[in-house]
Amino acid sequence: MTDMRWTNEFMDSMREVCDPPADEAVQSLFTQGLVDSTNDLMKQLVARESVSADQLPAPLRGYFEQSAKMPSWADKELIREGQAVFSRCGSLSVVALVCAALPTCYAGAQGVQVLALTARLQTDTKRRIVETAQMVVDVMSPDGLEPDAWGIRDAQKVRLMHAAVRHLIRRSGQWKPEWGQPINQEDMAGTLVTFSVVTIRALAKLGYTLSAREAQAYYHAWRVVGYIMGVDERLLPEELDDGERLADTIFGRVFQASPEGQMMTHALIELLEHIIPGDLFDGLSSTLIRHLVGESTAELLAVPPSDWTRALLKPIQLLGWVMDEGDEANVVNEKLSELFGRKLLEGIVWVSRGDERPPFRIPEQLRESWNVRSREQQL
Repeated sequence: MTDMRWTNEFMDSMREVCDPPADEAVQSLFTQGLVDSTNDLMKQLVARESVSADQLPAPLRGYFEQSAKMPSWADKELIREGQAVFSRCGSLSVVALVCAALPTCYAGAQGVQVLALTARLQTDTKRRIVETAQMVVDVMSPDGLEPDAWGIRDAQKVRLMHAAVRHLIRRSGQWKPEWGQPINQEDMAGTLVTFSVVTIRALAKLGYTLSAREAQAYYHAWRVVGYIMGVDERLLPEELDDGERLADTIFGRVFQASPEGQMMTHALIELLEHIIPGDLFDGLSSTLIRHLVGESTAELLAVPPSDWTRALLKPIQLLGWVMDEGDEANVVNEKLSELFGRKLLEGIVWVSRGDERPPFRIPEQLRESWNVRSREQQL
């Protein structure tokens, strides 16, 4: 039964709405001929250099000031608890991101057209994945959503980037009206729930079932991120149960096989096979994606059929159980972490994003608790 808050009529209307504050800021930059100077500033921000308000063009000052404000309903204790969940199951959270959240995004046949047109995932898959993983780590690290923290700054930059992409796509003349607006509210909300609802579901499939309080805290942290990124509050339900209903409503509306979604998924699988060293995990990426997104969605994405690596899922599920049990199982935990999550994180740490971008950064506190080696330690 359709939730009356998110009827087809309402969700159709959300496909025609984008993000007015960010869109207006970007439009002003183009109108005033400030794009080149803004690009230089954005490069500084990408490079994690601080930029003072007086360095910003006027259209961006108001945007950065307004978009940094937390919602009145933000619960700092819940945010801290949600970030603590991420700290405890970090390697599995990254597996859930890469093998569940991202493929779920690719199943939206209309929203994925943005990625196809920008071609970022086809031509530079690793940079996109590393940048997404960096935002997740920054947002969910301890204090990541405090004022001026990396998490808020990342969310602001991604929101502004979305507005710039919308502007350029509209000017390209290649966007079809039947897709709705590029990066519209429904697609933004659909992407957001992959980081919360889909990740929580994936963690359970990996053997780490959260308590009701933990799940709500994790969901709440991402609800706050959604607010910062400009998602309409009507698409940010307060309770996880409602968030799950919204997710299923959106997925039921947008999931469809598309050449673009299948191309993105194939590129993702190829990258995972490339960045994880050795051949022990060959084929495991496809198996994990099928396991985490489900057979029907995997078929839409043309994920290769599961093979013998399915046998490795039991140890990965055990990894989640061991992490749940506490410090007394650290020895087993360390060995099982080698299976996939830790090697995936170390592979991401090693990947270069280009000369103008810093290497992937994991806060020392998380790196030690996850037992992930730095680039220097891998040399």
